[in-house]
Amino acid sequence: MPVEWLKTEWRRRGLLKNIQLSICGCLRRCDVPNVVKIDAPQESVWLGKIERFDQYRDIADWAERSKAAGRLLPLPKDLETHTFDPFR
Repeated sequence: MPVEWLKTEWRRRGLLKNIQLSICGCLRRCDVPNVVKIDAPQESVWLGKIERFDQYRDIADWAERSKAAGRLLPLPKDLETHTFDPFR
């Protein structure tokens, strides 16, 4: 399952101390399914409708590059379309 893979990969890559990961099945009565929230000291990123394994892999790769850079880098193009503001 991609969610369990992502959690394991997050730990394996040593991301927990710098970039927090939260995953839930849906938000707002499932208006947005498969939600991934990434928290870094300077900002948070919300992604929804994450369904494919390659998207989970891209999230882990992006977070690892962001950790090395010391800040959240711009998201890969494929993931940009999945961002949303949960407070709107």
